[in-house]
Amino acid sequence: MEGLTKIDDLGHPRVVIVGGGFAGLELAKALRDTPVQVVLIDKQNYHTFQPLLYQIATASLEADSIVSPFRKILGKQDNFYFRLAEVLAVDTTAQVVETTIGKLRYDYLVLATGATSNFFGDQKMQRNAFTLKTVEDAIELRNTVLYNFEQALQLGDEEQLNSLLDFVIVGGGPTGVELAGALSELRQHIFPNDYRELDFKEMDIHLIQSGPVLLKGMSANASQHALESLREFGVQVWLDCRVKSYDGYTVTLSNGEKLITRTLIWAAGVAGAPIAGLSNECLLPGNRYCVNEFNRILGYDNIFAIGDIAAMKTEEYPEGHPMMAQPALQQGHLLGMNLARILAGQKPESFKYDDRGSMATIGRNHAVADIRLFGKEFHWEGFTAWFAWSFIHVASLVSFRNRLMVFLNWTWSYISQDKGRRYIIGKPRPSITEAEAGEKAIV
Repeated sequence: MEGLTKIDDLGHPRVVIVGGGFAGLELAKALRDTPVQVVLIDKQNYHTFQPLLYQIATASLEADSIVSPFRKILGKQDNFYFRLAEVLAVDTTAQVVETTIGKLRYDYLVLATGATSNFFGDQKMQRNAFTLKTVEDAIELRNTVLYNFEQALQLGDEEQLNSLLDFVIVGGGPTGVELAGALSELRQHIFPNDYRELDFKEMDIHLIQSGPVLLKGMSANASQHALESLREFGVQVWLDCRVKSYDGYTVTLSNGEKLITRTLIWAAGVAGAPIAGLSNECLLPGNRYCVNEFNRILGYDNIFAIGDIAAMKTEEYPEGHPMMAQPALQQGHLLGMNLARILAGQKPESFKYDDRGSMATIGRNHAVADIRLFGKEFHWEGFTAWFAWSFIHVASLVSFRNRLMVFLNWTWSYISQDKGRRYIIGKPRPSITEAEAGEKAIV
């Protein structure tokens, strides 16, 4: 059988992991001392710390601060192999994964493919909106934001000027809230110095949330504090409001209002990223695989799913666990232990999510945190929550180099109130005028 490439046969069962996000990487680490061959397949050769992507997009960090190559992270693990490829399909009968560079046999297959942006079938929105799921997304957004301001210096028409200066963020979860706060800091401290000819009273930041509160899932105090802080920072928050359409220029809201912007950022929802070849019966709404308490995919003995792609229904989480880093890390770690138990002929352990809380930063010295420790809940706001958010995010980065770079960058930014990554590398996304948006709509 044709292989991906030459992979030495270690004489041990082969565990193929598809996806090197939080779940996949944690699983590979957990299998370090297990008598298996670990093969990780990913479209990129690096792990991305996704919670800080918005800081790349807003010029706070450079990309190499939050990425680390898989071979560097796991290079000293004797049973670890990495292949750069995209998995196209799974042949469950032959126990083979088909990829862009060939086929690979597996004994155990683990899908940790994560999630992608969910546009709920709106193809026009998908075509025109910006997303923030990858490093490439973040760099493209940063390039476009900076390029739009350069273009704004050449315009005299007020509407065209506003279309370049205004931003619409769809989704009031952590990504939307953190991005809105970061843009408000740029508006207050950075852009007025860089673009002195522009009047930044004309720069509007809109945050659109379909529900009645921000940060759904966090405490009422956290939601209210986030709302009050963003409004204090000059962000226009629209609650109980949806975006009906966006043509690249005009945003139409469910309340009939229209906003003009060439930069709409979609942070409203995510869906799983499944792989062809598995039974449709195991795929739930939202494109997540139905798994049991051991993360086995419904109908398969040796195929597992962990992280965002896995939906483990419980009484507390009837739709599956939150699509966040903590469930992914915990599932990846436990599955590593369980695979060792299975190989030793022992019974695997059921997954029980240890919810340690949630947090979100809103801007300098402003954050909210719901922390669960020792069976008690703690709710922090303001500087204390901001410091805790900063400390936990630095500590969670996968390499010492990443931690050091982020710490030094944040320290300098805090002292100087500067965002030093304000350069355009690569091409921004071409923007369109009102007339061009109309022409596209007609076509």
